[in-house]
Amino acid sequence: MKSLRLCLLVCLFCALCSRTSAQQNIQFTQYVFNSLSINPAYAGYKEEWFAQLALRAQWVGVEGAPQTASASLDGILDPRDRRMGLGVQVSSDKIGPQSAASATVNYAYRLQLDQDDTKRLSFGLGIGVAQYSIKGELLTTYDPDDVAVPVGNASNLVPDLRLGIFYNTDFWYFGLSVLDAFSGSNRNQTISSNASMNIIRSRHAYLMGGTLINVNPDFRLRPSILIKDDLKGPTSVDFNVMTIFSDKIWLGASYRTGLSLWKTGYQSNNLGKQNSISGVAQVYVSERFRIGYSYDHVTSQLGSNQNGSHELTMGLTFGRVPRAMICPRVF
Repeated sequence: MKSLRLCLLVCLFCALCSRTSAQQNIQFTQYVFNSLSINPAYAGYKEEWFAQLALRAQWVGVEGAPQTASASLDGILDPRDRRMGLGVQVSSDKIGPQSAASATVNYAYRLQLDQDDTKRLSFGLGIGVAQYSIKGELLTTYDPDDVAVPVGNASNLVPDLRLGIFYNTDFWYFGLSVLDAFSGSNRNQTISSNASMNIIRSRHAYLMGGTLINVNPDFRLRPSILIKDDLKGPTSVDFNVMTIFSDKIWLGASYRTGLSLWKTGYQSNNLGKQNSISGVAQVYVSERFRIGYSYDHVTSQLGSNQNGSHELTMGLTFGRVPRAMICPRVF
């Protein structure tokens, strides 16, 4: 365990040094239930107001492992035409001595592409702010005078810009988005410490898609894929499949892997092979309230030194949109 913690701290230090400062963006396994966290154009997709709380404990049993929380609210601004979606999301993420907090407002303009309103194309814009912090006293280096490590606490305040498109029909969907578009630009950062560190996230691009297969009226399949890339490390790919029983019980699995699709600044055979498998479940306790749970198991060498990752979500729909206007939203 000592060698594992040392490895994690070394990786964290490399990610936070002044020349290669970057942090991977937050990703929830249960994004399959609510994709607002990765695409601002998703705001209002459910066509009624939806609130969700998500809690994630990653690599349980490892000291300083990531702890993440997120709360979001999104819905339709114009219930009659359903062209404008609005979403708000706040999140908090902590790993070892490093922490991040962010708040984002997302707006989506939704185009109706056919007379039956079975096809919609949405354009999304998200604007927010993120604060990245690190506690220098929790870092130990071989060189006590290393100028890259702050004395005390250091934090950066960075504006956040998100762009996205989302297309959906009754049977399939496609989305493309870019998050943390301002990251990497020093002129957009406010440094509250005299340290020479830049504590930021990398820009991330997301490509997602999925389809719905109606086996019979009470049983449906929903396979999907998510591709995430920051153009600095391996490309992350999620393969997911959910089974839906009577639109009330969702059971499924996910497989996440890293692929080295092109040359980047971090070339490592091991990085491209960090895989995990997940079990995912969601239950509608009532027509408007749902609870979801997922468990991730790492299949690499790290898996033997931790007890997996646990994720819990709770979602609530509300508002005055006539229920007759709402079709079951499975994407």
